[in-house]
Amino acid sequence: MKLTRVALGLSLLMPTSILAQTLSGSVTNASGQPISGAVVEIESLKRTAKTNEKGQFVFSDIKEGNYDLHIFSPGFAHLHKDATVAANQSESGVYVLARSAIEVIDIYVTPMHLSVMESATPVSVLSGDNLRRQQAATLGDTLEKLPGVQTNFHGNVASTPIIRGLSGPRVLITQNGLDVSDVSRVGPDHAVAGEASTAQQIEVLRGPATLFFGSGAIGGVVNVVDKRVPTSNDTRGEFLLETQTVNDQSLATFNVTTGMDNVAFYADGFYRDSDDYETPSAPDIDDPDGPNVVENSAEESHGFTLGTSYLFDQGYVGVAVEQFNREYGIPGHSHGGVESVFADLEQTRYQLLGEYNFQDSLLQSIHFRAGYTDYDHVEIEGSFAGTQFSNETEEVRVEFLHRPLAGWRGGLSVHYKGSDVFAEGEEAFTPPSEMEMFALALMEERHFGNWLVQLGGRVERVTLDAASVLLPDIDAHEHDDEHDHDHGDEHDHDDDHDHGDEHDHDDEHDHGSSEFIRQFDVAQEFTPVSLSAGAVYTINDEYNVGISLSRSQRAPSASELLSFGPHIGTRTYEVGALFDLTSDDEFILAQTPIDLETANNVDLTFRKTQGDVGFVFNIFYNQVDNYYYQEGTGLFAESGHDHDHGDEHAHEEEHAHDDEHAHEDEHGDEHDHSDELPVYLFRSADAILHGFELQVAWQATDALKVDMFADYVKARLKDGGDLPRTSPMRVGTHLQYSLDRLRADLDITHFAKQDNISSFETATDGYTLVDASITYNIPLGDIDLSVYLSGENLTDEEARVHTSFLKNIAPRPGRNFALGVRGFF
Repeated sequence: MKLTRVALGLSLLMPTSILAQTLSGSVTNASGQPISGAVVEIESLKRTAKTNEKGQFVFSDIKEGNYDLHIFSPGFAHLHKDATVAANQSESGVYVLARSAIEVIDIYVTPMHLSVMESATPVSVLSGDNLRRQQAATLGDTLEKLPGVQTNFHGNVASTPIIRGLSGPRVLITQNGLDVSDVSRVGPDHAVAGEASTAQQIEVLRGPATLFFGSGAIGGVVNVVDKRVPTSNDTRGEFLLETQTVNDQSLATFNVTTGMDNVAFYADGFYRDSDDYETPSAPDIDDPDGPNVVENSAEESHGFTLGTSYLFDQGYVGVAVEQFNREYGIPGHSHGGVESVFADLEQTRYQLLGEYNFQDSLLQSIHFRAGYTDYDHVEIEGSFAGTQFSNETEEVRVEFLHRPLAGWRGGLSVHYKGSDVFAEGEEAFTPPSEMEMFALALMEERHFGNWLVQLGGRVERVTLDAASVLLPDIDAHEHDDEHDHDHGDEHDHDDDHDHGDEHDHDDEHDHGSSEFIRQFDVAQEFTPVSLSAGAVYTINDEYNVGISLSRSQRAPSASELLSFGPHIGTRTYEVGALFDLTSDDEFILAQTPIDLETANNVDLTFRKTQGDVGFVFNIFYNQVDNYYYQEGTGLFAESGHDHDHGDEHAHEEEHAHDDEHAHEDEHGDEHDHSDELPVYLFRSADAILHGFELQVAWQATDALKVDMFADYVKARLKDGGDLPRTSPMRVGTHLQYSLDRLRADLDITHFAKQDNISSFETATDGYTLVDASITYNIPLGDIDLSVYLSGENLTDEEARVHTSFLKNIAPRPGRNFALGVRGFF
């Protein structure tokens, strides 16, 4: 509800007999100065108001009863206060907000109220100027300065977030709460089909978030929020123009919201073009005389979104359509540099979002989200169209929130998602498959004095069907003939074992053909159950502590189960957990049942929420039973990738010096292994991940703010041995100085050496990155214009990302300068 000065004056001056049952007040800071633009929300009614220039607000037509007011404004801690409205009376009060050095932002993606400083679940949000300052071409690189979040950097063209050492199928990436439905979780060379430059904010739930999103979120959730389905018809927008030096990148973006009466409209668009990026030294550490450019790291992408919604007193309903296109190189996939290798990604996404708030009902509101995504991704070598990936996904989620019952607030969530994933071509290492998920979840919370208790549970039914699973008859062999590759009795299985109805396979062998392939059907059904309990205790006005306990289950993904073939993006030959390796180095169907992955997670949080100094300190312990991971077998297999490029050394760069998979032929064997890949097998074992995250903010003066963070994760198998590609420890500092129209930022981040490594993996040296920017604001009528100059990796540090599959051939970019202009209206 919009507040007008006339309405406010009437509410404050008229007698209560005329204006019965209004709720009004004023919001000030600790010095008694009014705070304009503060948002006041009656949580149970889903009604909001903004304070005027005198800090005043008013709600009219309020029924008698008790209400929980939620009041927040940038730079201040959130305030929750109870207000009682009696019959035929008006309630008014003064509400004082305390200063907070740490920015407190609510998240949109969950039906329950979560924010950095108030939730039992660890939450991070990147928004506003910080989002624009840190945005990169890929999602993982955009988020990597958040505590607990790192990137699997893949040559500047693709990256996904790593949350507390977990990524891939364990971290769900959503757009406005709905799965992005690309294939980025299958391999690190597959880009996320999302754009940070048009986002309003990006939300990160660290730790299991299966309660809200399902078993694919056992490690966390990243939600990209925009206003493609607008909830307001106020006219506002922004634009950005930028150019960079390290890769000659050009970027242009815009988004705008407007409307009239009950109809709102939204539009956004972006265009990005860049060349191969430069590095401080030769990209390949074994080719020190090579060029200082990472080949096949260029990209060209563009997209647009159109949306509209109908607004009414009880809520809104709207629809949006997005077209996303991205053409990007694939570093490490050049086959000797003979041809340009790139991916052509195209996605069309439809979303239907809405909310209805009830007036006189046990139900408080209904929130619904529905989406349909059509994704295609073709890998092209020169003029040759190689492997093609596609993913069609339908998703519906409806949340029924009830009015407070015996003090409990919450509701029921009904969730359906179906995906049809298809891959075809020489490097289609997973067969076509269909996945369906149906889930029911219950979420409740209640205040008990200084305690906030949050409880929840979720049960799912997940089915995975694949009609053409292949078991190739490959020649898997060692390069060191003297190495005794003993698998022991653990894998001494009979090749003719029976899996029952799950595996309908043909065992009639044609041994005269070296290309013999066995084909069978797979039908798996799982019932993951997740439980969560959390509590936040408010010690006093400045401090609180939180604890979150969860038990989350995940069904393994199709790639973890069914893979069998070369995955050139990771330069490995992948074999899924549905198969096993005998002592004779032959692959057969595994006899052991496929189990759910189960995470038992504990989070402890201590926060200082108010004052010139604030902090958030998290420690976590996560024991994951039946953790699916890739284990090196010591074997090699033919990649089967031969386009007859005429180069006798083609494919040599793909695997010869890979940090995890390189195997030197110690005996001087002259056999050419250039078209072979190391074989990695998905196995399951119990794993333990534990660590901490620390965020400290100090408002030193009105002009100077200092932020510091540190994070660490230790990821290991319970029976011994470290998990591969674990994020190293980091320590970072951010200085922000603001003076009138000028703002300067300095970031210094140190990545420690990572030598907690698994088999076939090498340690990675530590490094320090220094970034800086300076921004000048120029008011132009109704437009706030900013001109900025920024620099990244100012010391031109050679930085190799331990979590990257391309660590040895694609380090981070060298020194980079960006010049840009952005405007808000």
